[in-house]
Parts: sequence; structure tokens; C-alpha cells
Amino acid sequence: MSDKADPRATIADTPSSDAPGLVPDLPGKARGVCIVVDEEPGIQNIVANAAAGFGFEVARFRSAEKTLKAVETLKPSLLFLDVSLEGSDAIDVIRGLDAFGFKGAVQLMSGRDMQTLEEVRRVGERHTLAMLPTLRKPFRLEAVRAVIRQHLAAPLRRTTANLESAPQPSAERVDLEAMLRKNWLELWYQPKIELGDMRFAGAEGLIRCRHPEKGIVLPGAFLPYVDENGLVRLTEMVLRTALVDWVKFAQIGFPFRLAINVPVSVLGKLPILALVRELKPKSDNWPGIILEVTEDQVVRDIPLVHEIATQLRIHDVMLAIDDFGTGYSHLARLKELPFAELKLAHSLVTNCGKERGNSSVCRAAIDLAHRFGATAVAEGVENISELRALREMRCDLAQGFLFGKPIPRDKLLSSLVDHAAARSDS
Repeated sequence: MSDKADPRATIADTPSSDAPGLVPDLPGKARGVCIVVDEEPGIQNIVANAAAGFGFEVARFRSAEKTLKAVETLKPSLLFLDVSLEGSDAIDVIRGLDAFGFKGAVQLMSGRDMQTLEEVRRVGERHTLAMLPTLRKPFRLEAVRAVIRQHLAAPLRRTTANLESAPQPSAERVDLEAMLRKNWLELWYQPKIELGDMRFAGAEGLIRCRHPEKGIVLPGAFLPYVDENGLVRLTEMVLRTALVDWVKFAQIGFPFRLAINVPVSVLGKLPILALVRELKPKSDNWPGIILEVTEDQVVRDIPLVHEIATQLRIHDVMLAIDDFGTGYSHLARLKELPFAELKLAHSLVTNCGKERGNSSVCRAAIDLAHRFGATAVAEGVENISELRALREMRCDLAQGFLFGKPIPRDKLLSSLVDHAAARSDS
């Protein structure tokens, strides 16, 4: 047996210790305000009883107008919303919530067909609301309790991508210049898992700031305020770090491909090839690096991205289309790009094992990636049901809280060694 760890140590088909667990019923603990919007008193009672059991204060309404007035004053963290309301409907409420800048989670519920429910949920997502998986009537009390447990375990069900880029409270805002000058920035890694045999297959690098007073600060505290020159400098730091870190992974027997996020606007300004030539590992088994660019940015200038991506590919720098399914790109245009990965947005992956709409779109996206000769990667996988569905759909790779949160490089290195040791002992 080699003295190096197996480069693809097996991951069990169970959540990691970093994955969010279920939150028990805690009637004595205040959870904030929950609003129930439904015309049927019976449904209101079921939801209200479940929410009260978790310590929520509950308010009930039948119309959009009264609901929106209450949202403004009560500031609920959870809102159960029927599709059809007294004199209005859920779309009216969604528009109003967006106008108020509502930050809570929205749980749709209705006896309508799942396709209609999914369409309404997507309207909510386009209005930047945190939409939970839909709940179809009739349902029992335990179904509502399960929704609330999941909401409390994974607040707002926001995607990892949104958590990375969403603006954080102004009190946590940190100046990029200070972070770069004082070396507060770190690259944390979230593992990517090969679904065929459930092994480590790579990792995505995500920026973090280790502030001496504020602790670990997410990118939402500084990325929204960084100008283009700042983005170039930040991306260069991330690229340099990832190229150096690859050696650390390879030394313990994990020479997998790392991925980093790069704004399209930076692709043509940062001398990526020069940096790669200077810093790429002098190793025959270096697999290259992946640059993730979002779908909505790519379609703004496909000819430019195509030219840059083609040149980068010659030097083993591959392109991944990130957040696929959230934009409005024309699929015929995407095939013009030489991309290596198609990353399915969290909104497509969520509940894909149970909701027919999400399942169909997920399967189509995976098939599309394969037709393009690319690898299909599912983002934001959070539960076993989603994992099983994705494996059945022959999705290639996945990442998400089910397998592990982004963690510092050295912590991931230790985890990889431990998994490899456990596998060799089994």
C-alpha cells in the first residue's frame, strides 16, 4: 500500500458533521414572528399550532393588503402563503414583499397543481425572496413541523452563492485595501464529491476575511463595495493562493482540480496566463485549474469569453458556467463556449428528489452538460433525497452542506487524511 492517501477517499452516503441538522421543538424559546396567509381557518389553525410549538408568535391573514401592512410592522422571519387569497393572490404578496425588502423565508402552500406552485415559487425567486420548497394541500401537522425544522436548521434556505455575495450588515463592512495590506484574506475550500462512487473529486475556493476584531467575515461584507480595480487585485490574490495550495493537497495524495470564482470583467484584465506560467506546480499530475463564471455574466459578451476561454484551455485553465438555470441565456449560444463544467444553481437542485418541476429541469440540465461534453455539478445539495435523485440522474459531481461547508485549507487537509485512513482501515 502506498504511503500516500487515496486521492479519492470515500465519502459515506450520510451528512457530514458540518451539515445542518434538524432543530428540535423548543416551545419555550422565542423564534420571532410567523405570518400565516390563507382563506381557510382550518389551514390557519394547523400552521399556527405548528409555529407556536416552535416558539413563534403567530399572526393570521386572508388578504394581500392586510398581510403586507403586517409585514411592515411585525417583520416576520417566516411567512406561510397560499396561492389564492381573498381578492388577490400570492403574486401580489410577492411583489409587496420585494418592495419592502423582506428578508424572511416564504413557504408557498396550495391545493393547485405542482407546476403552478413551482411557477409561483420561481416568481418569488426572481424577486430575490428566500422561497422554501412548496407545500401541497392537503397536509398534516407534521408536514408543517418538518418545514419549520428545516427553516430553522438552514435559515432562509439561501444558496451558498447568495451567502457568499449578498451584502452583509453595514456594521461588518470591511475595507478591501486594509484586508490586502494586512493579509487578512484567506481561501477556504468546499469539497466537491464524485457521485458515481462518492469520493472526493475537487474543491471550490471561497474567499474569507479573518478580521482581528470581527472574526470571520463573509464576502458580502466587502465584495458589493469593491470597484473593478479591486476585483482584479482580489482575483489575483485568490488565483495565486489556489495555485500554491494545490501543492499542499497533492503532497498528501489529493492532486485534484481546484476551482475559483472569477468575474467576467476580470478575465480580460488580469494576466491569468502569465500568473499560471509563473506559479503553476512543476508536477506531471497537475490537472489544471477551473475558473467559475456566472451564466448571466457570460452571455453579455460571449465572443470575448470564447476567445479568452479557448486560449486558457490550451494551458489547462478550464471554464465552468456557474449558477446555471438562474439566467435567461439562449442555450444555442452557450454551446459556443469551451466550458468544462456546468454548475446547476441551487434553485434547480432544491427538493429535486420530490418536486416534479425541479426534477425535470435538473435532468435536462445534466443531459445538456453531457451533450456539450462537460461535467454536470450540482450546487447546494443539502439532503439525502436530493443526493439520491442526482445520482439517479447521473449527475457527475456535487457540493453542498450535506458534504461539508467551506472550511480553512488546513482543516480540509486534515479531513481528507482522516477519510483516507478510515477507508484503508475498512
